[in-house]
Amino acid sequence: MLLLLLGIIVLHVAVLVLLFVSTIVSQWIVGNGHATDLWQNCSTSSSGNVHHCFSSSPNEWLQSVQATMILSIIFSVLSLFLFFCQLFTLTKGGRFYITGIFQILAGLCVMSAAAIYTVRHPEWHLNTDYSYGFAYILAWVAFPLALLSGVIYVILRKRE
Repeated sequence: MLLLLLGIIVLHVAVLVLLFVSTIVSQWIVGNGHATDLWQNCSTSSSGNVHHCFSSSPNEWLQSVQATMILSIIFSVLSLFLFFCQLFTLTKGGRFYITGIFQILAGLCVMSAAAIYTVRHPEWHLNTDYSYGFAYILAWVAFPLALLSGVIYVILRKRE
């Protein structure tokens, strides 16, 4: 049982790391000496040094992506906190429903953010010199992992 709990915690922390990295790092769209993320657009030299960065556009769709990514982090952190609380307060045989629901909400939020970004980002549709960066891919990887850990939490029963 201890090994199972350790595996679940490692999976949850991995999801949290993926969510934090994909939200913070400036690599959602890359190409032509530019790197774009949710917060700023940066110009880079051929050697990889950042020349200057300016804020991203104030589009409503970008703000919704920012909000849902932050919500996914909040839901995932809250889910981890609730898991530890339920681990010590839940009765024997009880299920971790609340923890699982919050983790599934985190997965749905990151999926919504990545899907909105995919559909609405203009540089991707207008120019073939741009491609998705690793932070964007990490957001998509965090989605099924968050859903998986949420389902595991819902199925999991507490034992002594």
